[in-house]
Amino acid sequence: MNRDISCIVCVFPLLAVLMVPVIHSKAIQAEDWPIVYETDFEKGADRWSPTEKDTWKIKSTEGGHVYSQYTKAGTFKPPHRSPHHISLINDLKLKSFQLDVDVKSTHPDYGHRDACLFFGYQNPAQFYYVHLGQKMDNHANQIFIVNRADRTKISSKTTPGTPWDDQWHHVRVIRDAEKATIQIFFDDMKTPVMEAMDKNFLWGQLGLGSFDDTADWDNLVVRGTLLD
Repeated sequence: MNRDISCIVCVFPLLAVLMVPVIHSKAIQAEDWPIVYETDFEKGADRWSPTEKDTWKIKSTEGGHVYSQYTKAGTFKPPHRSPHHISLINDLKLKSFQLDVDVKSTHPDYGHRDACLFFGYQNPAQFYYVHLGQKMDNHANQIFIVNRADRTKISSKTTPGTPWDDQWHHVRVIRDAEKATIQIFFDDMKTPVMEAMDKNFLWGQLGLGSFDDTADWDNLVVRGTLLD
């Protein structure tokens, strides 16, 4: 599903231009990596494995179908303090990658209102994630590592908070395994909102979810280098 709506009318020689605002933008490709997976969830989510199937569903909207983590109720308990709601892409293990996706937070406002993206995922006790939280603190709006212990922030750069509302937003994660860098983008695809450097996990699975809130996801594109 593509919600990008733009209209440009050029009248030569008057050079009049009419532009209709974009609902949520297409990101510019930042790395010359091949597309290894993409989905708009119109054909379902058979390639995805959630920690709890009962908290995820394909939801029909006016614009098409989205992958919805629609309820925070659940019984999954991670082995260490870390997000409860994770859905991973099956059979896709990457080294360097770029993940682009549209996300809509569906939880009421509060300080830790969030959506999370997961990468370098080895197992439930070892992975990275970015927590896009409404207000930043040591446990919110940071890049984290879970490495056989409670989540630990590794961000070298972040922002005062992620400006959640009830609209769609575009998120990008870039992981360069050779440089060990992590960059997170939110709506503005030119300037990262978060950065980190870590060498613990140089490959792994990718996923979507939240710490303990709800969110809808759509228009996912993954570019990268597959694990041999």
